[in-house]
Formats: sequence, C-alpha cells, structure tokens
Amino acid sequence: TFVPHLIPMTRGILTTGYARLASGKVSVDKKGREELFQLYQDFYQDEPFVKVVEFPPHTKNTWGNNLCLIHPTIDTRTGRLVVISSIDNLVKGAAGQAIQNMNLMLGLPEVTGLQALAIYP
Repeated sequence: TFVPHLIPMTRGILTTGYARLASGKVSVDKKGREELFQLYQDFYQDEPFVKVVEFPPHTKNTWGNNLCLIHPTIDTRTGRLVVISSIDNLVKGAAGQAIQNMNLMLGLPEVTGLQALAIYP
C-alpha cells in the first residue's frame, strides 16, 4: 500500500508505504527493526541522493535539495513493514530525475548540477 500525505504546502512530498513481511524472515521486535534498518542502509549506501534515517523524515529536511530520506521500520502491532519517505518534489521531481538520468546517459557524475540549493519558490 502506498499513501501520499497531501497537505497544503509549497513543496515537498511525504509518503508512507506498507508491505507484509515474509513469515519468519524478520523478527517483529527491536532486533528486527535494527536488522531492517541495516539492510536498507547497506542497500542504499552508494546512492548519493538517498539517505536512510533513524527517525521519520519531515519535508523540511529535503527542502531545496535532491535527497530522498527513507525511514524503514516495523509496525509491531501488525507485523508489517512501514517505510516513510520524504522528497522535495520541486527538485527530486521530474526535472531533477531528468537531470540525474541525463548525467548517467552522458557519462557525467550522477550528482552534476544537483548539489546546489534550489530554493525558489
């Protein structure tokens, strides 16, 4: 399940995704949450614009940059995976993705043109 949180603000998207965990693969406790967090950190460690964070992100944390902040956790009540993410849609949106893809296609560093602070509006 994918849930975008729509609120009146100039920029930013906060999303929560939910998924069932495979039975017996991850423990539904503090240790399981720590293992899940480490799994996400390992997976995204080489991605320049993805940061796995310990606490749920806020849209203000991505304001004016190309980052996607991700917070994975486990709902111990339901045993489901919960992933909360935040981006600045005016940077990480279609234009930022186009620049990032163009950089890769042209053999440029992936981060070219995407590290400057973009604060209008």
